[in-house]
Amino acid sequence: MTIKDIESRLWSAADQLWANTGLRPSQFSTPVLGLIFLRHAEQRFVDAQAELQQEGVSPANADKYDYQEKGTLYLPDKARFSHLLALPEGENVGRAVNDAMSAIEAENEELRGVLPRNYTLLSNPTLIELLRLLAPLNQAGDAFGVIYEYFLGAFALAEGQKGGVFFTPKSLVELIVEIIEPYHGRIFDPASGSAGMFVQSAAFGKRHQRNVASEISVFGTEKDAETVKLAKMNLAVHGLSGDIRVANTYYENPHDALGRFDFVMANPPFNVSGVDKERLKGDKRFPFGIPTTDNANYLWIQLFYSALNPIGRAGFVMANSASDARGAEQEIRRKLLDDKAVDVMVAVGSNMFYTVTLPCTLWFLDKKKFQTARAKQVLFIDARHLYRQVNRALRKWSPRQIEYLANIARLYRGEAPEFMAGPDEDYPGTDPDLRETFPELVYQDVPGLCKVATLDEIAAQGWSLNPGRYVGVVAGESVSDEDFKAQFEAWNEELEALNAQALELQTRIAENAAFLLD
Repeated sequence: MTIKDIESRLWSAADQLWANTGLRPSQFSTPVLGLIFLRHAEQRFVDAQAELQQEGVSPANADKYDYQEKGTLYLPDKARFSHLLALPEGENVGRAVNDAMSAIEAENEELRGVLPRNYTLLSNPTLIELLRLLAPLNQAGDAFGVIYEYFLGAFALAEGQKGGVFFTPKSLVELIVEIIEPYHGRIFDPASGSAGMFVQSAAFGKRHQRNVASEISVFGTEKDAETVKLAKMNLAVHGLSGDIRVANTYYENPHDALGRFDFVMANPPFNVSGVDKERLKGDKRFPFGIPTTDNANYLWIQLFYSALNPIGRAGFVMANSASDARGAEQEIRRKLLDDKAVDVMVAVGSNMFYTVTLPCTLWFLDKKKFQTARAKQVLFIDARHLYRQVNRALRKWSPRQIEYLANIARLYRGEAPEFMAGPDEDYPGTDPDLRETFPELVYQDVPGLCKVATLDEIAAQGWSLNPGRYVGVVAGESVSDEDFKAQFEAWNEELEALNAQALELQTRIAENAAFLLD
């Protein structure tokens, strides 16, 4: 059974179960994710148990510290999924699941007060059906992690924009991780959501034979307390621990995030208005000034920049309009470029998110770049034409497409490319071959794909960081309808931002005129 089959089956089942509970998706998602957490936790527990036996430690003699050293949660007998599945008929399943959650928290301090306890709200038949559906899905490797992430996204889709604040498409996160290469050190996400950035960082480290538990430490802030609980569950089920706190990042700085981190990764909310900028005056996290427009994009960009230490790297998702924004935002962008901090820009096509169709841009900063030959250059990549069609409304990148894009950045930096990705079994298709594009495995500009632009060239373009302005198209190739649609959507987003700025200016003029006339 492929992951695609599993996703389809589970989501269809959940959809049917909603009809029998009377709960809204926002109420139902947490208990469902909790059961997926239990199932995945037991799979990892069983795998660790097998490893310990191979090392000569029998299950009878193993204690919780043996399992925790394997990066696995310790599960008491009554907290195991198999125990819940085997409950006799007539047993109160909801109470038993609640007890299982309590037992896990008692043995794993990092989860205290995190796991859901609302299972008595669901009827016995509903819970038994959920347990039955999850039971056979004992896939090898990290398949349950994929299922967990799928449900985060699927419930985000059902809950609309509100859900989207905590979910970032996995393939975008993977590319961010591949380009900034967080092998070690302190990793910060000031809009951490469900902690997907941290999970993918750990997966990257493991693929490169690093001891993730001892080599990386993760820190995050998230303003929604329930989402923080999901994040801690996500970390725990992947064998990670971290310091994620409930905080409004605009006004609060619980991690003292100024020049402290080796890596910053984030998917902040786009185009947020209404931030009280008076409260931000004098805050050193905004070294290039407070933008005058009612838009938080350049607040986030400065938060990411200022959190980096002198050799730190950042990768984050940003609204397309930020790449060409005018006024005070353009001046902040110029200062970032003058600081030699902007390293790579990647244009991403539409339909990559569950909750919005607009395209976006991935930004990559590197504070150490000023010491290299790339100091006065920026790499622009247009990845809008690369994707796998998941369904009519959703796209993703395949593992090899992610590897291809990351290797372009590695060649630009003078690093050796990596060839570790396997085929996309769920969504087969033809992937680009790096060796065909770069036969000598040395970076070169490729029309329609990538271009290294100098700061002088960028200045001539009004300090624009829009990859489409530099990469161009393949000679003799017309712009496709899809490309035009993506560009038009980007223009429309920029127009909306300009209209908002115009309305703000109009309001200020009216207020000033009223004051003078009075």
